[in-house]
Amino acid sequence: MGDQRVDNALTALVEILVPALDDEDAASLDERRDDALALAKDILDTWVLIQSSQAYLLTCDKPSEIEGRPRLQLNRHQDTAKADRVSNLLPRLLEQPVLNHKWAILSLLNELADVDSDHLDAVALNGHQPRDSSSHDNGSSQEQSRPRASDNPISANALPQPLNRLSRRSREKATPGDVGRRNQSRNEPAVNASDNHGEDDSEVKNMEKPTEATLLHDLPFTLQGLSSTHLPFSSRSTLDLPPSLPLPVISLLHTLAEPSLLYRVLSDFVESSDEGLVGQSLRSAIGMELRSYLGLLATLEGEIRRAIATINPDEPRGGVGKAGVTLKRCVVWTRDATMGLRLMSLMAEEAKSRKGGQLITMIHSFSSSHGDPFVAAFAERMLTKVTRPFYDMLRQWIYNGELSDPYHEFLVREPSPSQDGSVPIDPRRAPATSVWEDKYKMEENMIPSIVTEDFARKVFLIGKSLNFIRYSCGDSAWVEAYCKDASRELHYGDTATLETSIDEAYKTTMARLIDLMDSKFQLFEHLRALKKYLLLGQGDFIALLMESLASNLDRPAGSQQRHTLTAQLEYAIRGSNAQYDSPEVLRRLDARLLDLSHGETGWDVFTLEYKVDAPVDVVITAWASKEYLVVFNFLWRIKRVEFALGSTWRRCMTGARGVLATIDDSQSKDWKHARCCIAEMIHFVNQLQYYILFEVIEASWDQLQAAITRPGATLDDLIEAHTAYLKAITHKGLLGSARSSVTGARDDSFFTSQLHHILKTMLAYKDVVDGLYSFSVAEFTRRQEQNARLETGTTKGRRGLTDDNDGHSPSPHLAAQKLLNSKPNGNNRAASPFPISTGALAATTAADSTDAILTALRVRLGELSRDFRTRVNVLLGDLMVQPDADMKFLGVVMNFNDVYSPRKRRRERAGKTPGTVKEKEKEREGAKGKEKDEGGNEEAKVGAKEKDEGKAKA
Repeated sequence: MGDQRVDNALTALVEILVPALDDEDAASLDERRDDALALAKDILDTWVLIQSSQAYLLTCDKPSEIEGRPRLQLNRHQDTAKADRVSNLLPRLLEQPVLNHKWAILSLLNELADVDSDHLDAVALNGHQPRDSSSHDNGSSQEQSRPRASDNPISANALPQPLNRLSRRSREKATPGDVGRRNQSRNEPAVNASDNHGEDDSEVKNMEKPTEATLLHDLPFTLQGLSSTHLPFSSRSTLDLPPSLPLPVISLLHTLAEPSLLYRVLSDFVESSDEGLVGQSLRSAIGMELRSYLGLLATLEGEIRRAIATINPDEPRGGVGKAGVTLKRCVVWTRDATMGLRLMSLMAEEAKSRKGGQLITMIHSFSSSHGDPFVAAFAERMLTKVTRPFYDMLRQWIYNGELSDPYHEFLVREPSPSQDGSVPIDPRRAPATSVWEDKYKMEENMIPSIVTEDFARKVFLIGKSLNFIRYSCGDSAWVEAYCKDASRELHYGDTATLETSIDEAYKTTMARLIDLMDSKFQLFEHLRALKKYLLLGQGDFIALLMESLASNLDRPAGSQQRHTLTAQLEYAIRGSNAQYDSPEVLRRLDARLLDLSHGETGWDVFTLEYKVDAPVDVVITAWASKEYLVVFNFLWRIKRVEFALGSTWRRCMTGARGVLATIDDSQSKDWKHARCCIAEMIHFVNQLQYYILFEVIEASWDQLQAAITRPGATLDDLIEAHTAYLKAITHKGLLGSARSSVTGARDDSFFTSQLHHILKTMLAYKDVVDGLYSFSVAEFTRRQEQNARLETGTTKGRRGLTDDNDGHSPSPHLAAQKLLNSKPNGNNRAASPFPISTGALAATTAADSTDAILTALRVRLGELSRDFRTRVNVLLGDLMVQPDADMKFLGVVMNFNDVYSPRKRRRERAGKTPGTVKEKEKEREGAKGKEKDEGGNEEAKVGAKEKDEGKAKA
């Protein structure tokens, strides 16, 4: 039963391992499988026999049982000295208690001693003993040197007969082609080697095969990249190995060839030149490692020479094994050096496309992310040497403020000035601010991985601040003293000391710079002055200045004189609390005129200017000065409207107790409507001023103060805080970009244009109210004179008015027309941006009608009042859609009693541009105004006709 199971298992195994070949019939396949099955059974029977023999030998460990056998083996040795030596060593072996199966060990050693080295090499290469003609021809000589079958218990004769028969049968059936295919499938390298050298077999046979001692003699030269007799270099990257060496020796030489080739490559790299301090430092570090490698080779060469001197050529393998130095030991001794050369080769290859901080990052990646401790330690040792130029540049930068980087390898660079203007200039930067903003830039790609981004930012600010203190603030003495006190040597690995040094330098430098900007250059004082004078924070100064300049600014812009404006500015300073400010601040305040254009008045071109110089212009840049100018002009325009409306309101209130108290009922309604509208406009202006001056400017100023007084604030923090301060003012102060309710997009001048039209409407309404007041005064004067003449005629006995007296009576409509067609101060109003429709006035002048003048004034007041309400409704609707809460709150404050009806303008349809919508709105407003003017003219004509009919009837 057991034999049947073994046969079935072997049959299944043979069917799996012996597949069918291409174009093979079933008979041939069955025959091959039968042969394989017979061979498997023979191998199994032989294995059983060997196991039984070994079991017998392992039990024969008693001296009585093996007494004759060693002597039998020793009789084979013809050398008596060797036989005596073996006889001496055998009892000592038997006395060792560690070994249990001594006879089996002696049998194995005896078998190995009888086989020559060539046979062992062939077995190692081919897996079996080569069978060629030479072996058959020299069979007699081999039989003389090999032990007899009776001497070895496990000999060829002891093999079972089936295995011998199978071997003979296989050799008889095998054809030359089958043998070649079998050899090729079993041992491809050996076949390739014989094919490569088969053309000149006689030359290979005659060539002397180098011994291991010879290879060891040449090995030190090979490891240094030098050619030798048996191991020559055919090129810079090729080492020729002897073709007659066995495969194990070739494998060892392949391993030893790697450091020799790497050494040649690294030697060329070290001798090459590099434009970079870090690259040169890397070459120096690799050169030092190569010198250490040469020291190892010198030690190895000494060991090899001592070993070769003790070699006995008569011993097996020339006695190399007993000498203590072999090729395998050389591989072990050079293993770490080979790993180091391999790493340095990778670094040298990567260094071709990197420099500076990039090169340090590449080497540091081996130390931080590699799992091999040897690689990490080797990279750390390389970093200690490679980072020396980097730390030298770092020390110069953080202690002297000087950039010593000739090859652009540091994390800070100094941009070269663009001569062709290819580099765009930031409009927020002035040329003087390039010392801080544009003189130095931080290179993100040059920051090595051995430092963090926060660390790099601190380093950049420290050096830039020291450089700014030295050259812009003129305090080089402090920088020199600081360098002497704080300078220390920096090197890789001392992280705690480096971080402490950077933190101390950062705090000291930033504190010194902020103190200089505050105490020496009075930066904070200049910021307060800008808020007081350009942002209208000094109320009494602005009120006095506007009152003194009102008469001059009403004239055309071309007639303005610079010296007159300067004199009025000095008068306003002396008459207000501004006189107590620092003379340095008042010296920088000046009045100037903007660019003139046709039709403008002095109000349109007047502005205040506050001059700053270096190094304050680093914070108050040219862009900041321009923003201050824009805000001042906007606030100045609002202040002018407030001043004009206030003057008109005072006149109306004063006249209500005098001249206007005697007017008839028709004019009293007009004045009631005018006073309500003026009060409405004053409320709008006051709320707008309050919002900008307090909700926007004061709130932003508090944020600026908190930012610049924060402990540890840097100059960059001051610049960013001041920029945010101005942006908040322009955005929330209705001067920046806003979201349009029509287009849904952001428009930079959206609210500015709306407020400009509303302010123009207010000024036009104020002019018409002044005309109405003049008309009322003229009418009051005419009535007073008429009453006086009536009383005079009554006293003289005459009733009524004579023609002469009537001819000298003043005409109120002529005075009103003259006043409406002129500015309040008597200047020509032809250039006024608020023209008053004079069609009705011209018609009534010809007809000499007072009611026509009053009708025209009523129509104009109504138009401006409706236009004001319409624009305010649109503005409030736009404020409702803004994302900012303060801007929404402004709309709530202006419409606290819901007197207005805010409405959102319809969004434009697709394909229409904002310009098209605005043009259509203007056309509709123009058509509407034209219709109203025509209606007013018709009413004036009707009134004149009725007046003429009344006179005719009289």
